[in-house]
Amino acid sequence: MGAVGFMWRGTKHTVKIAALLIFAVIATVFVVRAVDSQRGPPLDRWHTYHPPELSRSELARADLAAYMAAEDKAFAGVKANVTDKVDPEDRVRFNRYFASSPIYPPGFAQDFNRTYVLQPKAREDGGEPAGAAVFLHGLTDSPYSHRHLAQLYADHGFIAIVLRLPGHGTVPGSLTEIGHEEWIAATGLAMREARRRVGPDRPVHIVGYSNGGALALMHALDALDDPALVRPARIVLMSPMVGVTEFARFAGLAGLPAIFPAFAKAAWLNIVPEFNPFKYNSFPVHAARESFALTQLLQANIERHARSGRLTGLAPVLTFQSVLDHTVSARAVIEQLHARLEDNGSELVLFDINRSGQFEDLLTRRSDTAITSLLPPAPRRFRTAVIGNAAPGASTTVVRETPAGAREETVRPLSAPYPDDVYSLSHVAVPFPLSDGLYGLDPDPAEKFGIRLGDIAARGEYGALVVGVDMLVRMSSNPFFPYLEERVAAGLPSARAP
Repeated sequence: MGAVGFMWRGTKHTVKIAALLIFAVIATVFVVRAVDSQRGPPLDRWHTYHPPELSRSELARADLAAYMAAEDKAFAGVKANVTDKVDPEDRVRFNRYFASSPIYPPGFAQDFNRTYVLQPKAREDGGEPAGAAVFLHGLTDSPYSHRHLAQLYADHGFIAIVLRLPGHGTVPGSLTEIGHEEWIAATGLAMREARRRVGPDRPVHIVGYSNGGALALMHALDALDDPALVRPARIVLMSPMVGVTEFARFAGLAGLPAIFPAFAKAAWLNIVPEFNPFKYNSFPVHAARESFALTQLLQANIERHARSGRLTGLAPVLTFQSVLDHTVSARAVIEQLHARLEDNGSELVLFDINRSGQFEDLLTRRSDTAITSLLPPAPRRFRTAVIGNAAPGASTTVVRETPAGAREETVRPLSAPYPDDVYSLSHVAVPFPLSDGLYGLDPDPAEKFGIRLGDIAARGEYGALVVGVDMLVRMSSNPFFPYLEERVAAGLPSARAP
């Protein structure tokens, strides 16, 4: 008994020391984060105001008209509590919440922060729509990100319902409260509206970008189990959030000091001036945690359906993904999604890095070999298309297409070269053509949104700008958008004449 007692006391001592060490580590992290959060600009009205939004239960009962009426109240709240009370020092040219700013969204012909519906030309002429499509944007984003694809769908006879997800389009402070449960409920609302508008016999598609891609997949998988949900006939994904970086798992720890009012800024990972009219620049900890929670639910959902063999009922999935993506895991898109799909007509389009020779020696080895490490060898159960240089050192580009089940690829030239000063696409670039007025590398001069973020060529010294240089150099439009449109249109009826 003496030996046993000695071992027990030794074990208790070890556990006590381990507990003290863990406490010391957590306390150190807490203090360091609390101190670090005090740097940078103070919180503004758009960080602390929370406009009213429908609850999850209200979303489950509402239709699109009720949702848009509630949306009007949310925007009215932003005007009354933020715009009309902007402090004098914040009345600057590039503040989206200053009513006299050239980027003030309500000042544009259309405020793309709001939900909108595009009617097909055939519908306006009295004909029946070919179907309906629901569009879901990304985290901190807005319906603006789907304006080009939504128009493509409308041109092909579809009703395009471009949804503003709860917590978005208004003020970044809204994302300190809203989360994935509200987003999932709003997705179901939009799909119900799509089915109501086209009846039971016409197809309903779902299109998701980034976080919206995760929501599109979640809805499609849940609809396999729940007949009350609208089952999409086709799923289109751009930079889908199937997996995110592991940092998001622990992002909640960064916000712990915010339990004390003096350290409220700790609830934010970024506090940045809001100079983008259709996207939040500031990013709260809560949003990172919610995006991670959504991807965990999605991965478990995919795994559960794969184990039970129910993925056979999933609609064809068309995915567009840059091999370099700092926001989501390109590997997860392939290994946790496409590699598990049955041979049901699904397709994966990958955008490779620019191998023209100007940047290759400056890229990390991991970046240089991304395409070979990501894509499994043929044959595959899904069609693949890889867009990249025709040959090492060439600026001309080709697409290498491999049908599902085939080993041989076909190569055909593309008319769009890789721009000389671009080394890769990015997470945010995929849904925007080079001509996009806000994000395009060669913006259409007829499109005026008060600022051009895609063709900024900033030169100067470190530390002088109020934003990180990486925000300005990240590629924000897609040179190969015509190919993206081609693949999306391949699954639609022939375009109808106006």
